[in-house]
Amino acid sequence: MGRSVRRERQLLTVDEAKLVEDSHHPALGLLSDKDLAELRKLVRERRDRARQIAARQRREMRGKADPRGAQAAADDTGSREKRDVLAAAMQRLNRETTRREAKAAREAMKDSVARALEMRRIRAQAPGRPASQTANLGIRAKEKTPGRARDGAKLGAISQHNKNMQAKRDNR
Repeated sequence: MGRSVRRERQLLTVDEAKLVEDSHHPALGLLSDKDLAELRKLVRERRDRARQIAARQRREMRGKADPRGAQAAADDTGSREKRDVLAAAMQRLNRETTRREAKAAREAMKDSVARALEMRRIRAQAPGRPASQTANLGIRAKEKTPGRARDGAKLGAISQHNKNMQAKRDNR
């Protein structure tokens, strides 16, 4: 279930509330890419700190860690809620970043396809290449040189010689 903005403000400090407020819809769309990256960095730092505090308080409640203050934490509900609010803000920021990257990739692909189509149209309108090796003489047939005539009696002589030599080695 979502939290109201009022509940978020109760859980967070003034600075954190401003950061989380910027991660909500209308303000999120107005941020530049640079500001979005900076906001992600700041919210991530706050979320990590809230996560560490909540974990420490849980350990204090179980008796696994020494109390940070005068006495051990009795309840970590507020810390957990604060962590969850900051984690939700982080998710919104990550989704927006992913959405912007996908949009930029789509735009780049559209530009690439349009450029390729334009190049194809230009190539289709260009005068065709001549179907010859040179423009004025055209293709010329190569003169065939007759191969060396082989003596029919000698055609299998080498392979027969190899067979004979192998048989001689096998019989040793």
